[in-house]
Amino acid sequence: MQIKYIINKNLEKLKEVTHIPQKEIYILLGVILKKDFIWLTLNQEYSLSVDELKLLDEYISKRATYYPLEYITNSVSFYSEEFDIFEGVLIPRPETELLIDKAYEILKNIQNPKIIEIGTGSGIISTILAKKLKNLSVIAVDINPKALQLASQNAKKHNVEGQIKFVLSDLLSAVDEDIFDMIVSNPPYIANDFDLPKNVLFEPKEALFGGTRGDELIIDIVNECIKKEIKYFCCEMGYDQKEPLSKVFDGYACSYEFYQDYSGFDRGFVIELKG
Repeated sequence: MQIKYIINKNLEKLKEVTHIPQKEIYILLGVILKKDFIWLTLNQEYSLSVDELKLLDEYISKRATYYPLEYITNSVSFYSEEFDIFEGVLIPRPETELLIDKAYEILKNIQNPKIIEIGTGSGIISTILAKKLKNLSVIAVDINPKALQLASQNAKKHNVEGQIKFVLSDLLSAVDEDIFDMIVSNPPYIANDFDLPKNVLFEPKEALFGGTRGDELIIDIVNECIKKEIKYFCCEMGYDQKEPLSKVFDGYACSYEFYQDYSGFDRGFVIELKG
């Protein structure tokens, strides 16, 4: 079957799952044929083999269940870079690029900065920061061995593995070092009783749910900052957590500011401890 007929045939199958069904079909075709979008659009009369059609049907059927496209392609675009991704690890969101920018603005003014990332997941935060700051040293921790495997894979892919040490750890429990300039984290911050969208149900729950309120782990990390005398903490959070977290932060000797995401929702904060 030719590409032009494949597109029309499958649009209906994905229209309830995504607002860009045609683009997603092209992406899947690109993965199978190892061709880019330009080639696919210029070769509409190319006929797929029986095996290629079978694989495409499998991919589209899977995607029609709301299974994330990124888990099918094993690739995700983030910060204008391509990263590997696979099932069992949280898929990076564009909003996390803002967290990186906040951390970078502080770290670029520190000589030979050393940071720890809590909940590294796919490793995108540590990897991008290491690429932007060649003098940066990172310890990236996660409780998920599968995530650490992927994070290490992405660090090697982007040639920054020498700057990042990956550690299996619950917060800082398995970290020997105690001198850091910053903690950076995109931790689980969704309340346990929140109903997730269908596509998010395929992602690891331990990377999403942060407790009864959702902000419990965030507060735990703030306490780690205070205990270890780490001056800066850059963190992502839920859109409805600014007010309750402000009340908590007001009880600490610190200054803080919140920032919004691309849609204007409160999405994160930066804390600077005093003294």
